[in-house]
Amino acid sequence: MSRVSDSTVPGVRHDYAQLSDVRLHYAECGRRGGRLVLLLHGFPECWYSWRRQLTALGERFHVVAPDLRGYNLSDKPARVADYRMEKLVGDVLGLLDHFGARDAGVVGHDWGAAVAWAVAARHPERVWKVASLQVPPLPVWFANMTVKQALSSWYMLFFQLPFLPEWQMSANDFATLERMFKKTSRPGTFTDTDLAVYKNALRQKSERTNTTALTAALNYYRANVFANLSRSSPGASKAGRARIRVPTLFIYGERDFAIVPESVRDVGKYVDAPYRELRLADSNHWVQQESHAEVNAALQSFLES
Repeated sequence: MSRVSDSTVPGVRHDYAQLSDVRLHYAECGRRGGRLVLLLHGFPECWYSWRRQLTALGERFHVVAPDLRGYNLSDKPARVADYRMEKLVGDVLGLLDHFGARDAGVVGHDWGAAVAWAVAARHPERVWKVASLQVPPLPVWFANMTVKQALSSWYMLFFQLPFLPEWQMSANDFATLERMFKKTSRPGTFTDTDLAVYKNALRQKSERTNTTALTAALNYYRANVFANLSRSSPGASKAGRARIRVPTLFIYGERDFAIVPESVRDVGKYVDAPYRELRLADSNHWVQQESHAEVNAALQSFLES
């Protein structure tokens, strides 16, 4: 398959990191050796969702936006179990080791936010600050669960099915994906060029495992949704209910079609460290692309303070 062009974003460099069991492609900006900031994308995107943050934050930090395992140009393990949260957390720690960093500022959106929360909760010594966009930590998610949120999350159950979600999403040149991006964002957020990048990223296929990036992306839901439900039970592991003990920024676009406002109440009550919150009334789920100027300013202020 053809690769996403390295020249898609001027000033952004591309390379690979060989970790313990996967090789991850990443985009980077800024001086190596500077304070490391990791930008973790969500579903169904890739490093490109951070194109505007890479260059903005790269003026002060060494900023790295990986393709998470399975996505785009990164390795695509075949087993669903290879996408469990423990593996995703391990990849973040592996990236820190790859760059010789003791710790990093970890910023995540959507699934990347879930990973960022998990890294901060389980390995606070490796995180100097954490910023999450749209997705609250698991204890907040379950404490605020409503019928409205459950109905908004119907797709998580649909994604558990084999084959059908892949067929539905990829049919007619990813027509469903294109409609979703355009209908759930501020007008003009996604150009045809942007959508072509995301479509091409999901078409990537591993010759070794015969797994497509689309299947790998769906495997995040297949590997973690029911596991997360078990973590919400009274007897769940401590790791599944851990509080956040590093400085935290939470950014939320209040028109989110997938995560309703009621589900992100009182995030700060679960943070035992300095906490900031930014609400953007006119943004939907794709907040760092819809309101990139506001998000960039918030991230810069938070990371530099």
